[in-house]
Amino acid sequence: MKKIVSAITSIIALSTLLTACGGDEDTITVGVNGSGIPVWEYIADKVENEGITIDIMEFDDYVRPNMALADGEIDINAFQTISYFENFINEHSLDLVPIASTYLAPMGMYSEKHPSPNEIPEGGQVAVPQEETNQGRALLLLEAAELIELEEGFDGVGGAENIVSNPLNLEIVEVVAAQTPRVLPDVDASIINNGVAVEAGFTPVQDAIFIEDDTAEPYINIIATQSGREDEEVLQTIVELYQEDDTIEFIRDTYNDSLVPVFISVDELQDY
Repeated sequence: MKKIVSAITSIIALSTLLTACGGDEDTITVGVNGSGIPVWEYIADKVENEGITIDIMEFDDYVRPNMALADGEIDINAFQTISYFENFINEHSLDLVPIASTYLAPMGMYSEKHPSPNEIPEGGQVAVPQEETNQGRALLLLEAAELIELEEGFDGVGGAENIVSNPLNLEIVEVVAAQTPRVLPDVDASIINNGVAVEAGFTPVQDAIFIEDDTAEPYINIIATQSGREDEEVLQTIVELYQEDDTIEFIRDTYNDSLVPVFISVDELQDY
């Protein structure tokens, strides 16, 4: 009996030691969409040397990753722009904060019918993401392509009601962001988020008939977490390893320069 008790005691002690040396505090779950998985697989390999395990949870929409973060189901997420993030947490009263910038993912206009925006006909249909900030971003892209004019001071949040001039009388068709590639056969053009385009097999810098340039500045992608966790050592270690030169090279190579790494401070992020 004494031997059995001694064995059980040893097992408990070993379990306690293993938990103390690593365990849950060094396992971080990140919420991403499909296009972000390769980057986070790369980061997961890097952080292993620091005794950190990254679990990747994939989402197929733009709502659940923030709700899951707010509910504590995941530790961080990395799928959204600072503009979308700020609008979303204000609308849903979520106590979340950005902890790092990652890259710009330029939005593009795609068409199976026309080689350039100039050839979209009068009365043509243009699909845009229906989510408010994505739709506003799409409208800014249409304005940059000189197809519409938006009201002065438009902040990139809102829909077609902000159009003040539409010379071609284009029909703006609202579509769930993930569906924007699928409607290409049915419309004259579709404006597609970068990650969605990559998942659909496009190389944005090659396949888009028009793509963002400086209009993308408010749309830097971020890593976010719950308020109060931003200074945790394990999260800051992940940020530091993410924002290294080899990660820049990996992102550019993996996404054929369709993503542009941008590493700026959180204060600069919030200015955008």
